[in-house]
Amino acid sequence: MTELDSLLQVLDARGGDRTILADTQTAHMMASGHKLLSQRQVPGLELVAAETPDGITARIRVARDVQLTHPLHLCFGVLPAVGRQHIEMSLVLEQGAALDIVAHCFFPNAEQVEHVMDARIEVGADARLTYTEGHYHGPWGGVTVVPKAIVKLGKRAVYFSDFSLTTGRVGKLDIDYEVEADEEAVVELTARVFGHGTDAIRIREKLVLAGRAARGLIKTRVALEHDATAEIIGITEGNAERARGHMDCMEIVKDRAVASAEPIVKVTHPQAKVTHEAAIGSVDHHQMETLMAHGLSPEQAVDLIVGGLLGRQETESVIKFPARPANAASQAR
Repeated sequence: MTELDSLLQVLDARGGDRTILADTQTAHMMASGHKLLSQRQVPGLELVAAETPDGITARIRVARDVQLTHPLHLCFGVLPAVGRQHIEMSLVLEQGAALDIVAHCFFPNAEQVEHVMDARIEVGADARLTYTEGHYHGPWGGVTVVPKAIVKLGKRAVYFSDFSLTTGRVGKLDIDYEVEADEEAVVELTARVFGHGTDAIRIREKLVLAGRAARGLIKTRVALEHDATAEIIGITEGNAERARGHMDCMEIVKDRAVASAEPIVKVTHPQAKVTHEAAIGSVDHHQMETLMAHGLSPEQAVDLIVGGLLGRQETESVIKFPARPANAASQAR
């Protein structure tokens, strides 16, 4: 079985659609470790990817006023138990362009795996970009994920980002995003993460509202159990007339988990406004009692509440994973 076949099997198992490879109207790029397995560009979208000694580089550009009706699919993964993946990506949307990106990241057998993403994104005036990134990790917690992005938005540009890591052990996660928004640009950054065991989560997101009437939201939802830890840092600067920003952080902790939230607000224009709210604590007892009154067990009630927080219908607790066999490493390889 080829690496491409193996990656497609994982994609199928996670509810993906492998027919995107055959669809000539859909752009895609697939990579396993530092091997580039498949890529396709479509009219109006230039995609140039290459293998390098240290990883994979990708340059993506959407031409002026091109509004693609099919999403660009990115599929990255490391399938063996040990490995490294480093992606350097440059993404440019020219004026008036529109693009949806669906990114899948798979590390199902990770015991000692590192995934590093360095992205530079430019969204031109009146352009729109939606970036949805979903991670699937295995049960061993042996993966380190370090996504970094520097994003610049032109006038009236729109940028929505949704990062989700709610299946499997997180391992170590260190997100670092910085977004600068010009006049009347709109930004929404959402992150949803479920930590188990000894998972360590750090999310740092910075939003600079540099242009008049720029608007932005940083929304973070984190659930923790066992001995997991989370450090959430949200930074928003309002530096122009009528700039409006808000940070919204909610974290649920149970067992011995530890969570922290640090909102940082900076306003340099008298007509700008930035607000924030953070809530950290255990599962709401009133919600628990209500659900249990409808016949749910305490465990089912907690799962439902956490699932609602993370914006999905069901969650997986590490408790439900099978016990790790002694020869797991050799089996994974």
